Amino acid sequence: MATLFDARFNPTDAPLSANDLLSQLDGQDVLVSSITDRLDADLIARLPESVKLIAQFGNGFDNVDIEAAYARGVTVTNTPSVLTEDTADMAMMLMLALPRRLVEGAGVLPRDGTWPGWSPTWMLGRRLRGKALGIVGMGRIGTAVASRARTFGLQIHYFSRNRRPPAVEEKLEATYWPSLDAMIPEVDIVSLHTPHTRDTYHILNATRLEAMRRDAFVVNVSRPELVDEEALVRCIEAGQLSGAALDVFENRHGLSERLLQLARANKVVLTAHMASATLEARVEMGETVIVNIRAFVDGHQPPHRVLPENRSTRPAS
Repeated sequence: MATLFDARFNPTDAPLSANDLLSQLDGQDVLVSSITDRLDADLIARLPESVKLIAQFGNGFDNVDIEAAYARGVTVTNTPSVLTEDTADMAMMLMLALPRRLVEGAGVLPRDGTWPGWSPTWMLGRRLRGKALGIVGMGRIGTAVASRARTFGLQIHYFSRNRRPPAVEEKLEATYWPSLDAMIPEVDIVSLHTPHTRDTYHILNATRLEAMRRDAFVVNVSRPELVDEEALVRCIEAGQLSGAALDVFENRHGLSERLLQLARANKVVLTAHMASATLEARVEMGETVIVNIRAFVDGHQPPHRVLPENRSTRPAS
């Protein structure tokens, strides 16, 4: 960026306050944001007139008020596609880690320093092969997860806004469910791969969580807002669900102590938003940001423009 543009940088990992962020934007054309930058309607209304592009460093963009930016005539871009394979790998890792008690088992030797040896009943987990996986959101990442899961012998079920073509379903031997409520009770694992929108907020609500099988579990590598976290914790505490494997979780007010207690009790596996945390992914994310900026400043439509829901054109001037 420094080579291509007259760039200003935040040299720390600490998010800037709204006022500090705005103070850096006078005369600037582009704001490069990440998911920790809260770009709400108030901040967007206060952007200098010079700012015409918000180039998000990340696939998710629910930290940006897309409607407010659109109304202001500010273009928003993100970095999709580059995260697909790494995120799918993480989902599969979590899907294996919870039933096979990986975190619990990996901690025994470092903690105790000794091991009495193999026993026929020690650290028994649950087999993954033959289980039914219900994927919520069969886009790029959901399809990549389904492909991996099929190799592990899982039966693929999915609910998605758009049904996949017959060739895709046949290759994955996937069953489409037009109703999420109908699919939920029929699967052993629910894995979430849909963006956070008005329609998907708490898509796994208390009613749906309570409808799941008692030995089922939830995997979420997408967005924390997709799950009613309080209801999830309550169901696991009550034994209505066997557990959850989460790479994302509510953290605005600090981590839930009840969720942490479940993790300590090995009912929940928690990873710290690591799904895209590979060197390759982060480099490709940065390169995609630069491609979007370069296209925009050269007068072209950026390849990864984000539009408000149900819109496909710019507002009339």
